[in-house]
Order: sequence, then structure tokens, then C-alpha cells
Amino acid sequence: MRVIVGVKRVVDFAIKARVKADKTGVVTEGVKHSMNPFDEIALEQGIRLKESGAVKEVIAVSCGPTACQETLRTALAMGADRAIHVPVEGAAYETLQPLAVAKIFKKLAEDNQANLVLFGKQAIDDDANQTAQLTSALLNWPQGAFAAKLSVEGGSKVKVVREIDGGLETIELNLPAVVSADLRLAEPRYASLANIMKAKKKPLDKKTPEELGVDIKPRIKTLSVEEPPVRKAGIKVENVDGLLQKLRTEAGVTF
Repeated sequence: MRVIVGVKRVVDFAIKARVKADKTGVVTEGVKHSMNPFDEIALEQGIRLKESGAVKEVIAVSCGPTACQETLRTALAMGADRAIHVPVEGAAYETLQPLAVAKIFKKLAEDNQANLVLFGKQAIDDDANQTAQLTSALLNWPQGAFAAKLSVEGGSKVKVVREIDGGLETIELNLPAVVSADLRLAEPRYASLANIMKAKKKPLDKKTPEELGVDIKPRIKTLSVEEPPVRKAGIKVENVDGLLQKLRTEAGVTF
């Protein structure tokens, strides 16, 4: 059984994003980047499946500029067996959209005879939450979104406990399948120094979108990116009577 895991390079979660002066996007130059946190969780789950004997190979895939190879080396150090970099540079990368990424993963899943494709439920840069669903549709594979637990059943099915508004839902999927990871699925491990050194010798291949036969031209145009509105400062009231008065006269609350 072979697993492909998407690992996206994003602006680090601890960095406050800043909008470009021309409002075409977010400033990325000179800003710390790291692996998308939800993708780290998906990767950890893939590695755990391998350690349990349910999976023979874990392949990490990242689409983007040359710097994505650092993210892939991190994935290899965590325990992935090999990596594939799909180089997309400059303006093409800035307009790379979930549909194009899904088409890339569809082709890679077919070429590598994958049984399971794992994604984080969303990337923290665009919050699109689309790639897993689109990949599932293109491959015509069943999907389990927002997985909180995942287990392989008999080598032909996966059981997914997924988070829904009302609580938890347990579903069973026939393999091959696509699953997206939620926060509670797994806690990512830290890569040891020994594994970081070993990762340098693990295979990292390149496959361009052209080689995969995928058109990555954008279908959607971003008109403007805006900073969120500044939250107005609150006020303090001295007692409950003052609070009730403010609610009635200023907030328009009726009792």
C-alpha cells in the first residue's frame, strides 16, 4: 500500500501576515516559511500507518518554487520515504489554485499507483479547503474530510472518524481513497538530527506540470486583498445597571 501526502510551504503560523501595498496578495519576501500545520498532521498519520505495517511507502509532494524542497526535506526527515517536487515559479505560483493542484495530485496518484492520498484539511495561507475534495472528484475516489481518527481495515478499507457540527461521524471508505486531516488526527513529531542527516540521501524527484500534462492556468482572478477591519475598542461599565443601560440605548437590545 502506498500513500501520497501533500505538504505545502506557507508563511509560518506565528508570523502576522501583511498585505502588499498594491493589494494583490500577502507579503512573502523575507518572511519565515514552514510546512502547513494541517499537512504536518496528515504526514504524521501517513508515517504512523507505515510504522504499523499497514503502509509500505509514504511519498511527500509539494508544488511551488525551489524553496519547497526545504519543506520536502523536512517531510523526509520526519519519516517520508521519498519526495516529489512539482516546480512552479514566479507569477505562475502566485496564481496557482486548488483545481490545478488537484489535477497534479490526480496524475501523481495514478503514476505512483497510490492507494491513499492524504492532505491537511486546508492551508493556512488561503484557507481554501478545496484540494482534497477536488482530488477525490477528479480521481472518482471516496473521500473522508476533517478526519479526527484514521485506521486501515483489512488492507481494502479505511475507517475515518470525522468531525461534524453535531459531534463525530464514523464512515468506512473503500480503497483507494482521499482523506483530509483535522487538528485531532495526530500530533506531528520532531525530526531528530540523525533523521535530518539521513533525509539528505533520500530521493527527491522533480516533475514539472508540463511533464504531468497539467494546465495550471488560473480560472479565478483575485481582484483585491484587504486587511481585516480594525476592531473598535470596548468600554468599561461600573456595574450591572450601567451594562443594562448601554445594551438598551446603544446596542438596541430589548429585554
